[in-house]
Amino acid sequence: GSGMAAEGDVELELETEPNGSGGGSDGAGGGAAEKPRKHDSGAADLERVTDYAEEKEIQSSNLETAMSVIGDRRSREQKAKQEREKELAKVTIKKEDLELIMTEMEISRAAAERSLREHMGNVVEALITLTN
Repeated sequence: GSGMAAEGDVELELETEPNGSGGGSDGAGGGAAEKPRKHDSGAADLERVTDYAEEKEIQSSNLETAMSVIGDRRSREQKAKQEREKELAKVTIKKEDLELIMTEMEISRAAAERSLREHMGNVVEALITLTN
């Protein structure tokens, strides 16, 4: 007979459980029903914020790219100029040609030398360019 008593206890527990949890879930259910609406609007706002942030990031990265492109171009031009200066420095010029240009054109030694070098030491061409 004791086995029957135990079974009875189990049955009792089963009966009481649905009622107890049923009352609890009802209250929770009411709360849950209201929640999704609030949550959705929050998510939508969040999405808008992240979209905005992403757009700003894209804009700033475009700017950075543009700046680095400009920087590259500048350094390339700088390099080209340096190469040109080196080439010009190799040109042999005569001191008398230099002095001739300085007197003729009444320009500084540096300017005279520069124009003479640019014309590969050809004093006539340098003078022609300077007079034009």
